Amino acid sequence: MASPFEFVKSIGKNQKDLPADEKDYNSFIINRALSYFQDTIFLANEMNKNHHLPGKMQYSFLTNTVVPNRNRFSKWAKPGKDEALSVIKKYYKYNNEKAQYALSILTDEQIEELKLKVEKNGKQQQ
Repeated sequence: MASPFEFVKSIGKNQKDLPADEKDYNSFIINRALSYFQDTIFLANEMNKNHHLPGKMQYSFLTNTVVPNRNRFSKWAKPGKDEALSVIKKYYKYNNEKAQYALSILTDEQIEELKLKVEKNGKQQQ
């Protein structure tokens, strides 16, 4: 099984032949990888709109429209860890859903108090 990043690399070099079998073409991952660059974001969006097309057609479109000879590797964005959310989860022993709801209710001062209590004892204190 070929990596989706092999397809991204070959798209960047405008290779006309698929680097692997068409069934290995993962359009979601490939379009996401291309969406991190200014010159390919709209092309990736166009392919997202036309996700029903076969992988070979999508690959052909991208290799014929992307400017060649450019490496397209970047770090992927990951969700940030919210400190206030983790404090609420630790103090009240809530799951993510309940902690999100509590976060919307609590004031900044209350969250600061909880941070101090969690840092002081490392466990629930009432």
